[in-house]
Amino acid sequence: MIAAGVLGLSGWLGLVLLLTNSLPTVGPRWLFFFLLTLAATGSSLPFLWMLNRRFSAGRTATASMLLRQALLVALYSDFCIWLQINRSLSLPVAILIALGLYAMERLLRIIDRTQWRPWR
Repeated sequence: MIAAGVLGLSGWLGLVLLLTNSLPTVGPRWLFFFLLTLAATGSSLPFLWMLNRRFSAGRTATASMLLRQALLVALYSDFCIWLQINRSLSLPVAILIALGLYAMERLLRIIDRTQWRPWR
């Protein structure tokens, strides 16, 4: 949770400073997406930890799984903001992107579950 706080705080603070003190040129635009990724990852980590703890069927999520899920949430927010720049984001596109990222996470979970680990 300390890492989530540091990521979220640095991302949101950086976004506020970037939006109030810079012009929307190429460099600050890439910095915006980087800071948005930090903010979304840090903000979603506690919620994903709570959801995985509450709804997992006996299997606890590892730290790498939680970080991967938080990065997928950040990737989803980045995709939506990127598509909104040229006004090509719509509700069906947002739903399709979310379903694609969900399917990718499920496949990664299946692959992770099927790997043999002798220490279990």
